[in-house]
Parts: sequence; structure tokens; C-alpha cells
Amino acid sequence: MGTDMAVRRLDLGYFIRPAAETGHADPRVEPVLAYLVRHERGLILFDTGIGQADAGTEAHYRPRRRALDEALAAAGVARADISLVVNCHLHFDHCGGNPSLAGRPILVQRTELATARRGGHTFEALVDFPGVRYEELSGETEVWPGVWIVPTPGHTEGHQSLVLRQRDGSVILAGQAHDFAVHFGSDQLARQAARDGADRPLPGYRPWLARLAGFDPRRVLFAHDCSVWEPAEGGW
Repeated sequence: MGTDMAVRRLDLGYFIRPAAETGHADPRVEPVLAYLVRHERGLILFDTGIGQADAGTEAHYRPRRRALDEALAAAGVARADISLVVNCHLHFDHCGGNPSLAGRPILVQRTELATARRGGHTFEALVDFPGVRYEELSGETEVWPGVWIVPTPGHTEGHQSLVLRQRDGSVILAGQAHDFAVHFGSDQLARQAARDGADRPLPGYRPWLARLAGFDPRRVLFAHDCSVWEPAEGGW
């Protein structure tokens, strides 16, 4: 049985991915999206926006930031209202607002935090700062009733997604488990084709996709894509 939770998308700016990283001739502008979840126990913030980076990274990605306080105010809340922070991973465009939320529990996979602390993964000031309070996870966890954290490694080894079990099916905040909704959809179809016994060769897909499918997702939302994946058929 699911519960009722409201999900609000927050626009925290954008960055410009260079052509060398897009696989195409042109660069691509990508949004930076966070999500606010209203649960009976409090407010969960999934990702916190773009942090300050070094000069080389700033020049490489040319980020345009929207202040977290401004985005929260547009949703009718303030930082003081946030009960829990979840980062899909600790790259600088996902955990940038964490230092402004010192004292709140930050849920992160143990593997991700260890990788971040080894260096070369993100920026130290965004990981360890005064008042930081991590709750390290090692795998799948139901953190509040109906709120599940599921490891979805790939983009980083410690990447995780947030699953909200609603009464009419689940909402998945996938972070950067897939860059785009269409990629998630393609992998879902590849898994379906394999289950149907389609002749090989078939595209590969991440093994954790089966676990997400087990939550009966009705909507899947992403960190760098405003599009939303929904199943081909669904209820009214």
C-alpha cells in the first residue's frame, strides 16, 4: 500500500555541456533540476543545485545558477522547512546547496561518499563543511514509509534514486541514472524485448532496471531532462 506524497520540481539553473561530451557537433544546454517531496513526516529535498567550482570547471560548463532559496520560495517553503536531503550523487551540479543545509541529515551511499572524499570526483568544500551530517547507506533502504532509496550505479558507482510509493503506483526520482527520459524508455523496452524472448542481438540495460520496474513506476523524473517518462498504458 502506498501513501500520498506531493512532488514539486525545482529549477536550479542550467549548464552547457561541450560538444566533446554530447557525441554531436554542437554543445547542449541541460537543466539542473531538484525535487521537493512533501511527506507526512516532513519535506525531502532531492538534490540541491550547482555548487561553486574551480575556474576550469566554470569555463568548461558555463553554469547559470538559480539560488536554492529563490527556488524554494517559489514552492512556498524555506530552507528551515527541509527535514531531509537526498543526493543522487555528489557531483558539483547535484550537491551545490548542501552547505547551506548544514545540520540536516544527508542520505548518500557509502560508496559515493568514499569516492568523493578520495578527490577528483567533486569539490571538497561541497562534501565536508561545518555542520555536515551524513547518513551513509549501503544499498536499498526504506527511509520513511513509502520512501525508498535504491542504488542505481552507472553514472557514478554510488548513484542512487528515490522511489515514492504512491497509492496509484510509484514516482521515481531517477537523478542521473539516465540522462534523458528517452534513454530510460529505450532501456525499458530493451528489457521487455528480452523478457519476451526476442531474437538477439538486443540492447543491454542496467540490471537495477528490474528492481525499479518492481515498484510499478507511473512517472520517472530526471535531473537533467524536463521530460517525464510514463508507461505506454496507464490508469486514468
